[in-house]
Amino acid sequence: MHIAVTGSIATDHLTVFPGRFADQLIAGQLDHVSLSFLADTLEVRRGGVAANIAVGLARLGLRPLLVGAAGKDFDDYDAWLRKNGVDSRAVRISRTLHTARFMCTTDADHNQIATFYAGAMAEARHITIASLDEHAGPPELVVIAPNDPEAMLRHTAECRETGLPFAADPSQQLARLDREETRSLVEGAEFLFTNAYEAALLRERTGWTDSQVLARCGTWITTRGAEGVTVLRENRPELRVGAVPTTAALDPTGVGDAFRAGFLAGAARRLPLESAARLGCGLATSVLESVGTQEYEFDPEVLLRRIEDAYGPSAASEVEPFLKELVRPSPTGPGQAAD
Repeated sequence: MHIAVTGSIATDHLTVFPGRFADQLIAGQLDHVSLSFLADTLEVRRGGVAANIAVGLARLGLRPLLVGAAGKDFDDYDAWLRKNGVDSRAVRISRTLHTARFMCTTDADHNQIATFYAGAMAEARHITIASLDEHAGPPELVVIAPNDPEAMLRHTAECRETGLPFAADPSQQLARLDREETRSLVEGAEFLFTNAYEAALLRERTGWTDSQVLARCGTWITTRGAEGVTVLRENRPELRVGAVPTTAALDPTGVGDAFRAGFLAGAARRLPLESAARLGCGLATSVLESVGTQEYEFDPEVLLRRIEDAYGPSAASEVEPFLKELVRPSPTGPGQAAD
């Protein structure tokens, strides 16, 4: 299945201040704050929801088309994406703006002060779904992930008008959308992704009950952290899939994006929804055990064993043919994960 992933492309600049923000704040002076924090560490990570999902899909053997807007500083990031199997030809490069950037400082109490610079992401509204044909032919599924809100609305409307199947993933942008905009993003989606909090926010924003949401989309998938995921379909029993357990959680950033990549890769291979959700949970745990949203190690054989440990031999047998295709013999003999 040819999947186009629209959404944000960004870099995360993460610093750590060894003191406490609260110690620097003076009572009675909070309306005139002027502070500078000397940070001990800086980590620069590749991110953005669309880029994270696209990398996950590529690790699972697909060649997704990444669709979004990046800045004049995108060359190194672009090289990384291409090396990791992502088709970035549809990325719009701004002539004047930098790639979107999340800048965050964390103190000793894990409080955070952050700024998000949208930058080139604002130009995503100028990309059309019709223009994607010139890069890799018409997509069979369009993922509409968090992005410039105008871009999300435009892409969704285009998919409905042309009959292209799409997956709705409004996520962080739900807080910015009004009732009609939120309803517009949901109406007609083949897949709808939320986490548990976003599911409640979606109900509030749309004014719809679960039944009314399900009457307007195909499958509603909600991630619930360590509790796994729920899958809802109209007039069908709720499907619950537990998480793949871990004792080595390091960083939750990007875990939901990895789940989406695993689920969509399973759906692209026509796996049953439950198997697709298990695959998503397995990839999500791989990211949870790594620092960074795209730098995780991926070994299909290890993932298969973890799925078997979590869900049993029958569950593993359903994804085994798919994952075995991703393993290539190395020159020395043992199996090795594909790049």
